[in-house]
Amino acid sequence: MKLSLKVEYALRVLAQLGRYHGSTKLAHIEDLAEAEEVPSNYLVQILNELRNGGVINSRRGKQGGYALAKEPEGISLFDVMMVIDPGLFSNSPSRAGQSGPLVAESLNKIGAAFEARAKEISIRDLMPRDAGPMYYI
Repeated sequence: MKLSLKVEYALRVLAQLGRYHGSTKLAHIEDLAEAEEVPSNYLVQILNELRNGGVINSRRGKQGGYALAKEPEGISLFDVMMVIDPGLFSNSPSRAGQSGPLVAESLNKIGAAFEARAKEISIRDLMPRDAGPMYYI
């Protein structure tokens, strides 16, 4: 299985945003980019897609930044993947040929299992257990 780097970056940054959840402090793009080693210019695009998809909220200005729109356990990998790469779960294999129907059925089963598992895993599951203290300046 090969997921796009964009999906991976989105999940990593959301795990980082999960660490901020519940605090009044919003995460700044520079801090997120540094913590997760994601290029900040690419991160801007990803964060915009997540905001437009309702996964995160943002606020402009000096006190601005980013925050999860819901509790970390309320955002599944499936939710994120549908925002970042909606075609990932669309599977319509050809039923052509003698083996086509059985191949299509098998691939559909794999796709359904992947989708079900992606719905079970939340951002909370991706958050580092012991990432060290967070310092607020």
